[in-house]
Amino acid sequence: MHNVVVIGGYGAVGRTVWTELADHVPGRVFAAGRNVKKAETFSQETGGPVWPLKLDIANPSAAKALECARMVVACAEPGDASFAREVLERGIHYVDISASYAYLQQVERLDALARRRGATAVLSVGLSPGLTNLLARHCIDALGDELRKLDIFVLLGVGEAHGEAGVRWTIENLDKRFEVPGVPGAVGSFEEPKKTVFPGYGARTAYRFDFADQHILARTLGVEKVATRVCFDPAAAAHLLALAKRAGALRTLRGPRDRGGCRPRCRATAHLTFVGARGVPHRAALRAG
Repeated sequence: MHNVVVIGGYGAVGRTVWTELADHVPGRVFAAGRNVKKAETFSQETGGPVWPLKLDIANPSAAKALECARMVVACAEPGDASFAREVLERGIHYVDISASYAYLQQVERLDALARRRGATAVLSVGLSPGLTNLLARHCIDALGDELRKLDIFVLLGVGEAHGEAGVRWTIENLDKRFEVPGVPGAVGSFEEPKKTVFPGYGARTAYRFDFADQHILARTLGVEKVATRVCFDPAAAAHLLALAKRAGALRTLRGPRDRGGCRPRCRATAHLTFVGARGVPHRAALRAG
């Protein structure tokens, strides 16, 4: 059986994933999560193509429930790679949309295990990282130029419904210091503003944020300097967060928050500005959602 289990299958991203998968393998897609009632509700809405499954990825032994699965799509990050290890140990393919580089590094270290068990792990399958990585690769291939500097800008719609896991991850990273390729020492989230123009949205000021793509692209494409910045629509939202960061107010938002409320459709757009070996700047853009 080629069953597919979508972890976080009733969240904003997970729901989109299993909706698409159900068209290709109807009756073999499972929406999995801790709240089986939510999964059952979504299953009923589909009329049968998607089945509910209770599964808590915080408990690695929960992977025992995946014996009939051929692939797991993780739309919720467990915090460490224990669950991914259990999945790969069973020879089950693993797809992950996480934006956390620390977590993705842990999964990458399971490469030898995956090879032994005949399983494949596909990482960075989202917007950033994910589509931004592909856009960078496409630009290099199209221009045939060596990339020296890459700036990635992500615009998120505040008024849209965003999944609770994504909102929680964003909040936890608002007041964070992290290392980036080509810069000595550490930088901070919502620091070092940089202006850009998004097609259809106009001028925006974007701020550093610890998306995984900047770390991955520096390694996989050999780029000297990579930076990912984020801004919001409306534009004032990012400016207010930057002011709160300077005032020290964002420290009160760190850590897990109440899960109630957010149910987004994810509308996002991103573009890349990059400089090649000949020093000529280029730009490419995409929109998702």
